[in-house]
Amino acid sequence: MKSFRVSIILSMVIIFFLPSCTLNLKAEPEIFIRFNQVGYQPNDIKMAVILSNNKLEGKSIYIYNKKRNEKIFEINLGNSLGEYGNFPFTYRVDFSSVKSAGEYYFKFAQQNSYIFRINENIYNGLADSLLQFFRVQRCGYTDPFLHKVCHISDATSIIDGQKVIPKTIDVTGGWHDAGDYVKFLNTTAVATYLLLFSYDFDPVKFGFDSNKNGTPDILEEAKIGLDWMLRSYYAKDKLVTQVQDLRDHDVGWRLPEEDALGFDRPAFVGMGKNLIGIYSATMALASRIWDNKFHFPEFSKKCLTVAENIYSIRNQVQDVDSSGSGMYLDKNYEGKLALGAVELYMTTFKTNYLNDATTLADQAGSDFWWSWGNLNSLAHYRLAKFIPRFADFIVKNLEMFNKKMKQNLFEKGTDLTWGTNVTLLGITLQNILYKKLTNDSKYDSLALSQRDYILGKNPWGISFISGFGKNYTKNFHHQISFLKKKLPGGFSAGPATKNFVDKAKISYDKPDLYLKFQTDNDYYRDDRMDYITNEPTITGNATALFVMGNMVSGNK
Repeated sequence: MKSFRVSIILSMVIIFFLPSCTLNLKAEPEIFIRFNQVGYQPNDIKMAVILSNNKLEGKSIYIYNKKRNEKIFEINLGNSLGEYGNFPFTYRVDFSSVKSAGEYYFKFAQQNSYIFRINENIYNGLADSLLQFFRVQRCGYTDPFLHKVCHISDATSIIDGQKVIPKTIDVTGGWHDAGDYVKFLNTTAVATYLLLFSYDFDPVKFGFDSNKNGTPDILEEAKIGLDWMLRSYYAKDKLVTQVQDLRDHDVGWRLPEEDALGFDRPAFVGMGKNLIGIYSATMALASRIWDNKFHFPEFSKKCLTVAENIYSIRNQVQDVDSSGSGMYLDKNYEGKLALGAVELYMTTFKTNYLNDATTLADQAGSDFWWSWGNLNSLAHYRLAKFIPRFADFIVKNLEMFNKKMKQNLFEKGTDLTWGTNVTLLGITLQNILYKKLTNDSKYDSLALSQRDYILGKNPWGISFISGFGKNYTKNFHHQISFLKKKLPGGFSAGPATKNFVDKAKISYDKPDLYLKFQTDNDYYRDDRMDYITNEPTITGNATALFVMGNMVSGNK
């Protein structure tokens, strides 16, 4: 990305330069317009943010219809909203009244922006790409994409607490968690659950079947996770919680089939109420789908039996599992265990599960967040179908996010930390759940603001989803992406505070192309070495898949 000093640098959202705009460079102000690069559905709330070095009060920006080259909307700029980073003047503009399908561009003085689109089908294709990312993450004999079969000896030993057991166990398959080649039960279960939940939530929108084999693509991918989870059931009171240790990060960038540690990958085993919760939830939901959709009673029964067996030992294990190398350790268990209980109730109709779920979900309360470890709203959503008051917990989350959104220029619903983008789309996800329960559009502005931030309405003018928008993340912290020069559906972790990133002491690969737009509170690098702000994960993609898939206009 180059920073040309022209009078307007508009983006959907990238800095651009047109030869016809080279006159009077110093006579016109430099501005940057940030908005959703992918585009909008006709009835969407449509907002843009302007960053400027100059005062723009009283000036106008116009929207033109590309086909007719006709001015259709004028935006008269009012008072500045204050400074942002290096920019002393900022503005927010609303063009929601532009609803007709078509291609448009912004015009300021003599300069035109890139084209943006309005169309009911604008998000068709995004979910497919986000799902394709999972094929890249596949491990073992699972028909992976962009790499060959890998890690066929998982696992070569077992680590149980302080004991190393020289015994092999078959935990091949599944997905690599992120840009490295470690596999985790916690995130695999969360991602698998979200894939299943997406289909269960809307079988039409998530019923796309690109290879025409009669099985929705999303369920084919979920089966990869389910098969690995079944293999991970090591013993009655033990699950394989992680495959490979931190040595994975110290042997250089390589394709998975060329992993020097490919035949030296231990499996950690452990157990906790948190894992029992997400594991039993995933298996119980899978049992229903394989029974109702595929009429496959053998696999359905297998999943349900495992779910009930593992749930039955919940009072005999520690609250939170602590095995592995210190990553993806939950802080509590109530939300996930409540989800397990309510999914078991929905599959078996046994009232003891509903009673457990009610107690646990009340204990969990609102978590005011969304991540692999903060899924309380899923349990509250499921329970609200039977006990409506549980929707109130989701409302409390949305109220807090809404309050936070109104306090910052780019309308983020939360403060920034590691994995911010997942949390932002998690806000949109929770609004989708809330609307399904209530048919209330009260928080649509909040939800769409988070989506738009991900797709370009952010300080850097970048879409965080690979291949979508004019300027998108390209240098993921992801080995296959770096070596193969592409990553379909890659979804970047997103910005954090500069202090948070600085503590990681990252040795960057390239100069900061976005230096002009960095602040202490909002910091992002499109650099392959940045594992804080630029690494994709399976749980991040599963969250994004649910959100973007729900914006699809009918079945494709």
